[in-house]
Amino acid sequence: MARPTSTARRELGGELRRLRGERRGVDVATALGWSESKLSRIETAHTGISEPDLDRLLTLYGVAVEDRGRLRDLARRGRARAWWTPYRSSVPDPYDEYLALESEAVRIFEWEAQVVPGLLQTDEYARAVIETGADIDDSAIIQRRLALRMGRQNTMSRVPPPTLRMVVDEGVLLRQIGGPAVQRRQLTRLYEASSRPGIELLILPFEAGAHAGLIESFMVLEFAPGTRSPVVHIEGLTGGLFRVKPEEIDVYRDAFDDLQERALSPEESRTAIAETRDRIGR
Repeated sequence: MARPTSTARRELGGELRRLRGERRGVDVATALGWSESKLSRIETAHTGISEPDLDRLLTLYGVAVEDRGRLRDLARRGRARAWWTPYRSSVPDPYDEYLALESEAVRIFEWEAQVVPGLLQTDEYARAVIETGADIDDSAIIQRRLALRMGRQNTMSRVPPPTLRMVVDEGVLLRQIGGPAVQRRQLTRLYEASSRPGIELLILPFEAGAHAGLIESFMVLEFAPGTRSPVVHIEGLTGGLFRVKPEEIDVYRDAFDDLQERALSPEESRTAIAETRDRIGR
């Protein structure tokens, strides 16, 4: 199966297919001296497109020069080599797609009931999580997945960085993944992250009772205006699932709102993290 490409390349392909309209692909390709398969690969995001080729195509479609800026930007971003390319062979296709989305999201809303969110994991905690994966028995794959997970955290170094809103179940604080010492250091990382600008980390206490996130953990990714619609990502044992229909997005947004309302305040959450950390290992 072909690997998914960046969201920029996919968006550009969709725009070019829309601009082609009722024209036959063979006619467009012939007019440009291309093969029909070249045009198809560009539209389906299996290959990028050079700026000269893009300009020729847009001229054929009658797109004014002053209206080409966004499409040129998408083409440039689509040609860039993704930072996670060296690790693609060690992860399922849906995770590769998720990385592309996460790298472009401007707001991330995450509910996690089992483990610390990947963007806030320490390397030793992440290794303990990865080593329990049902599909891994190769130390080299484990190491590549660990490097990939740690590399994801560079998304917080973007300018500007994405806004993170996370709700974490109280059980995550108590579940000693990797042992007491690893969990203590992980909770210290959480405590420090909770005071960083752009990050809101809330703890959902056991006292909250039944809530809208009982069935599954999930993440809602939102993107810059005029780029693409929000996407929900749900990670499972054999790879991720995506929800893209507007009515589905609304369900998950409502669920996240419910979780936020039931969670402790940011200050109370920081206190809960610190108190749990201090109790571990006593």
